[in-house]
Amino acid sequence: MDAIIRADDATKISHTGIMHLGLGFQASKTLLSAVELDLFTELAVSPLDAEDLRRRLGLHERGARDFFDALVALGMLERQDGVYSNTPATDLYLDRNKPSFIGEMLQWANARLYPAWGTLTEALVMGGPRNGYTDEKDLFDTLYSDPDTMAGFARAMTGFSIPVARALADRFPWAACRTFIDIGAAEGGATVEIARAHPHLTGRGFDLPAMRPVFETYVERHSLADRLGFHAGDFLAEPLPSADVLVMGQILHDWNIEVKRELLAKAYGALPRGGSLIVYDQMIDDDRRSNAAGLLMSLNMLVRTRGGFDYTIGECVNWMGDAGFREVHFSHLDGCISMIAAVK
Repeated sequence: MDAIIRADDATKISHTGIMHLGLGFQASKTLLSAVELDLFTELAVSPLDAEDLRRRLGLHERGARDFFDALVALGMLERQDGVYSNTPATDLYLDRNKPSFIGEMLQWANARLYPAWGTLTEALVMGGPRNGYTDEKDLFDTLYSDPDTMAGFARAMTGFSIPVARALADRFPWAACRTFIDIGAAEGGATVEIARAHPHLTGRGFDLPAMRPVFETYVERHSLADRLGFHAGDFLAEPLPSADVLVMGQILHDWNIEVKRELLAKAYGALPRGGSLIVYDQMIDDDRRSNAAGLLMSLNMLVRTRGGFDYTIGECVNWMGDAGFREVHFSHLDGCISMIAAVK
């Protein structure tokens, strides 16, 4: 009987786990809709009961209470005596009026990634995205063709990169460096964090020309225009600029293997002897078993880009070695993000 009970329990756990994963999109979309509605920003002003919160957000009576209580059950809200308030984490990270706001990335996920993932099955069958990209037009052509879309993308990248950049600023030996360039800097989230942590550094953000006003506005907002500048260019068509350190954060995974190798070779050519290249991404563990986030990000590249994919730590180390780098060091940064630093 004990054996039967244990078998039944195992079956229940397995069934529950499968169903939890299969229906995980429900919890995800609940949070994404809450961010879209600015629910957490509203509650940061003052806690509210269900009726007042419903009215503030402009919601229909049907579903509102379930929506709020689902967020409580998911750990995203607190409720005391019928009054809803943010948790410490959602108050810090999801209140739009705080500098620690990371909701831009979630808004981007809601508007762009959530619909794209609905095409995953087609992408797996066809080997690429089903969202209109062609050999002549890719994801970044679309992103950079409209100023509002480009700015939204840049803000999303900042929300994603700031915790990683703070870890990078702490774990790389910046004291021996004077200059750095952030390749594919977007609005400069990582660029600013590195410069703030190390006042002796001067740096530049390298990105397509259209990104200049977005980058310069962000840098000026953080009072770092005296040490940070913008370098306009296209790393697919031009050599990379030179500095003591080049940073490629969330860049390599956007491209196919040929472009990955080409970018590493360009970095090697641009660096002075003794200079360093830092690459960070959601690198997959070499056994391809434990870093689910890295593997899911690679699938994200499948549904969003023509040839991008994420890669293992060992693959990146080998590519860097083939490009000529030595003294290759791996380090975990934040969450599922890791970096590899290599010396020319």
